Amino acid sequence: MTTTPRTTTPRTTAATTKTGASAPASVPVPVPGPVPVLWLALLATPVAAAANAPVLILPDMAASLGVGTSTAAWLVAAFAWAMAVSVPLLAGLLRRRGLTPVLRLSGALLLGGTLLVAASPWLPATLLGRAAQAAGGAGLVAAAMSLAGSARRMGVISAGFGMLGASGPLLGAQLSHTVSWRLALSVSLVSLLAVPAVSRYATAQAAATATAAAAAATSTAPAPQIGRFDARGAALLTVLATALVLLPHAPAVAAGSAVVAAALLALHVRRRPDGFVPAALVRSRLFLGSALLALALSTSYFTLLFAVPRLLADRAGWDVTAAGTGQLVALLTGSALSWLLAAASARMGRTAVRTVLVAIGTLAAVLAVFASWGPLLLVATLGGVFGATGANAVLSMQAASSVPDPRRPTAIGLFALCYQLGGAFGPAIATALVLG
Repeated sequence: MTTTPRTTTPRTTAATTKTGASAPASVPVPVPGPVPVLWLALLATPVAAAANAPVLILPDMAASLGVGTSTAAWLVAAFAWAMAVSVPLLAGLLRRRGLTPVLRLSGALLLGGTLLVAASPWLPATLLGRAAQAAGGAGLVAAAMSLAGSARRMGVISAGFGMLGASGPLLGAQLSHTVSWRLALSVSLVSLLAVPAVSRYATAQAAATATAAAAAATSTAPAPQIGRFDARGAALLTVLATALVLLPHAPAVAAGSAVVAAALLALHVRRRPDGFVPAALVRSRLFLGSALLALALSTSYFTLLFAVPRLLADRAGWDVTAAGTGQLVALLTGSALSWLLAAASARMGRTAVRTVLVAIGTLAAVLAVFASWGPLLLVATLGGVFGATGANAVLSMQAASSVPDPRRPTAIGLFALCYQLGGAFGPAIATALVLG
């Protein structure tokens, strides 16, 4: 049926079937615009504050649960583990099922986990609640990163990560002292305020996609197909990520498990090249370079985050208050500056951006090793967070561009896994080199 300008409504798709050269053009459908980036930042960044909230209140948590401080520290490890393994899993769900199911599942996990943390008097149940919180937050992070669409917008999200992550320990301490440590561990619930707005966008996008698919039904080009879920690939990746997260805590067992899991995963990728871990992604130099550089910069940042306060005390004679305040200012400044790099990355080019990230990351590490003047150690912290958040913003978009659009959520999920591993390695390195 031929559409004429007189009968066209705003719901009509622009991709109508031509009946001849003289067929009148249809009125284009208004395409839903991108989600406002502040909604994406609100969706993703509160989990950073939740992750770091226990740093200063572990003794209070341990006393309330009736365990030692070292045992209570597993609440931090459980959160880091669940974040690392859940991002690629929920990114895979995003690719297969779309945005709305991921938002619903992530919101349910976040809410259920928070309720469990708020009510449980036992450590095992609290651990389960923290893992559920992290898994829900990981899904919201995967959704926000997939919707960012550009390094500039991703820069806003990454800068928010850095700022809220820097504020997390102080925020957690204040909430713990004024109300309860359980409230301090519940700050990621703020993310749920953004879910309705992003869900409305998802509904509009789904309607537009369905209309476009119906209009393209007569096209001779084959539609992209998604095969059955690769459960074995997902399980092997989860085992590998778990072993890597546990590497600092049980080196011998975790290293052996990681080697076995990596070998089995490599064989599986050869047998199932279009599975949960696509062979094209593993073979992409652009993806591997982006992910490994992000891992290095993230590891450096988390090492400095834990090591610099002790270095300020030992080398410069700063007390705890001065060191904490100085580091907070450095972290907030570096996170804000990283957005400038993300905003300028399109004009700078890929090589120039990577050169800046490597140079500043290297300078931060050198200052941490040799500097004894307090302000220079704070510059090291600033450089570390600048490199990590800048890498998360810019390199994640480069990693996603290495594959076709249907594979972008998978690429972002695996990239985020590499970045999150830095949060597991960094504190262990700081403990071995400085804190121990």
